[in-house]
Amino acid sequence: MTQPTPRAAVTVTGLRKSYGDHTVLDGVDLDIPAGTVFALLGPNGAGKTTVVKILSTLIGADDGRARVLGHDVAEEPDAVRAAIGVTGQYSAVDGLLTGRENLMLMARLNRQGRARARRRTDELLELFDLVDAAAKPASTYSGGMRRRLDLAMTLVGGPRLIFLDEPTTGLDPRSRRDMWQIIRELVADGVTVFLTTQYLEEADQLADRIAVLDQGTIVAEGTAAELKRRIPGGHVRLRFAEAHALESAAQALGGEADPDALALDVPGGDGVASLRELLDRLDSASITPEELSVHTPALDDVFLALTGHRSTDDHARKAHR
Repeated sequence: MTQPTPRAAVTVTGLRKSYGDHTVLDGVDLDIPAGTVFALLGPNGAGKTTVVKILSTLIGADDGRARVLGHDVAEEPDAVRAAIGVTGQYSAVDGLLTGRENLMLMARLNRQGRARARRRTDELLELFDLVDAAAKPASTYSGGMRRRLDLAMTLVGGPRLIFLDEPTTGLDPRSRRDMWQIIRELVADGVTVFLTTQYLEEADQLADRIAVLDQGTIVAEGTAAELKRRIPGGHVRLRFAEAHALESAAQALGGEADPDALALDVPGGDGVASLRELLDRLDSASITPEELSVHTPALDDVFLALTGHRSTDDHARKAHR
C-alpha cells in the first residue's frame, strides 16, 4: 500500500556543512509544503548544490536535522532515495543509447519488470514529446531534448519529490519555457519540486515560495511578490501626449520626469491604497495622463540587494542588448 505524502515534503532545521575551515552551510532552516514548487536562489558558491546533495543523501551534514517525505535523511537514507528523483546540473543521459534505451535502462535499475518498464517508457516518451526521436541515439538530440530525456529518466520510478538543480542551464528560451510547462504539469499532478536556479525569471514563473541563500545562510524567504515588496523602488509611470502636461504633472506630483518619453515616474504604487491616493491627486489637479502603468522591483533587484551580486539572467540580458 502506498504511503500518503506528508503535508511537509521537506523540513530542515539548523543544517550545517563545512569543508575544513570553509563553512558552506551555516544553520539553514526550510519548511516546504508538498505539491508545491520551492526555489532556492543564490550566487555561485552560496551552497545551493550542497543543500540538494544533503537532502538527496549524496553527502552528510555536519549538524542539523532534515526530513524528506517523512523520512529522516541521516537515519533512513534508503527510504529517502526510494521516494525522490534528482536531475543535476549536468545531463545523466548516455549518448550512445537511444532515448528509449536510456529510459528502459533506468526502469530496470529501478527493478521494474520488463513489461512494466516498457509501459513506463512509452508513457514518458509521450509525456515529453520524444516519441519520434525514441529510436535515435541521444547524442543526436538537441540540448532541450536531452534535458527533457534527463528529466524523464528522473521520473521513471514515480518520485513524489524531484530535486532540479539548475535544470535549464544552457537551454535556449523556447526550450526553457517547454521545461517550465512540464514542471507545472508535474506539480499539478501532486509532485513537489525543489528547484535551484540562478535564472530569476524561472523562479518568478514557477515557484510558490522562494528562499535566497547567501554565504551559507537563508537571508530572505517568501513568495516572489513578498520578496519584491521588501525592496524600495516601486513607482507608477504616467505618460502624456504633450510636454506642458508632463510639466504640470511634475509640479503637482513630484517624481522623476523623462522629457524624451513624455513620462513621469511617481514613487509608490505598491498597493491598492497607494494607487487610489495617486488617482485622487490626479483628479484633484485635473491631470489626465494618456497612459498609467505600475512598476514594482524585479527579483533581480531583490537578488542584488540581498546578496550584492547580479543574477545570471540579468548578466545575460545585458550581454544581448
